[in-house]
Amino acid sequence: MTISVCPVATVAAPPEHVWALLMAPETYSEWWDAQTERVEPPGPAAAGQLISATSKALGRRWPVSTAVLAIDPQRRILDLRTTLPLDIVVRNHIVVQPLDAGSSQVSFG
Repeated sequence: MTISVCPVATVAAPPEHVWALLMAPETYSEWWDAQTERVEPPGPAAAGQLISATSKALGRRWPVSTAVLAIDPQRRILDLRTTLPLDIVVRNHIVVQPLDAGSSQVSFG
C-alpha cells in the first residue's frame, strides 16, 4: 500500500539558513527524532551519501537509514529515501522556498 502526503511548514528563518541545515547531515539529530550515528561519506549532503541513525521507541532503539538520492541547490530541493523498521520506506522530496526576507516555506512530501 502506498500513502502520499505533502506536509508544509512555515519556518521563521531565511531559506539559506534552512538549506544550510539540510546540507549538514551530521547535525540532523538536532531536528529529527533520531540520533545520527554515521554519515558516509562524511561532509555536506551529496547524492549517494548514506546516513545511519537510531530512534528510540517502545523501550528500544530502532535503526533508521537515509540515502541522499538527489540535490538541486539552485532550487533548494533535496530528495531522500528513509528506511525504517517493519519495511517502512519513506521518500522525502524536500523543497525550501522563500516567503519573505526572514521566513521560508518547507514542503516535505
